[in-house]
Amino acid sequence: MPQSLVHIALVVRDYDEALDFFVGKLGFELVEDTYQPEQDKRWVIVRPQGEGTASVLLARASNEHQAKFVGDQAGGRVFLFLRTDDFWRDYSDYVDKGIEFIREPKQADYGIVAVFKDLYGNLWDLVEFTDGRD
Repeated sequence: MPQSLVHIALVVRDYDEALDFFVGKLGFELVEDTYQPEQDKRWVIVRPQGEGTASVLLARASNEHQAKFVGDQAGGRVFLFLRTDDFWRDYSDYVDKGIEFIREPKQADYGIVAVFKDLYGNLWDLVEFTDGRD
């Protein structure tokens, strides 16, 4: 049976500040922003521009326990991997927009990669694969 990963939930402090970052700075597309009155929350989906099918569900922390994990969903490891078809274009754009890179660009056997923080401190790889992998 064919399957695919559709959404990855990212716990955020506030929907609108998260949208400002993901849409305004990273250039993601807003797919959906629907209020759910029965739970007093929003269903907010963003995804990178391009052919990929996975998207990010921006899930506002709804209690103190969840709030503890905002910015630390992977215990300090790189959590998400953003593939690009032009590393230097996107890297330069992100630097110009104030995105904080904590590991500078590095050429590896598989391509070029750098690590950046999202607005909460989660770590992301910006990567352009040059060895044919996805």
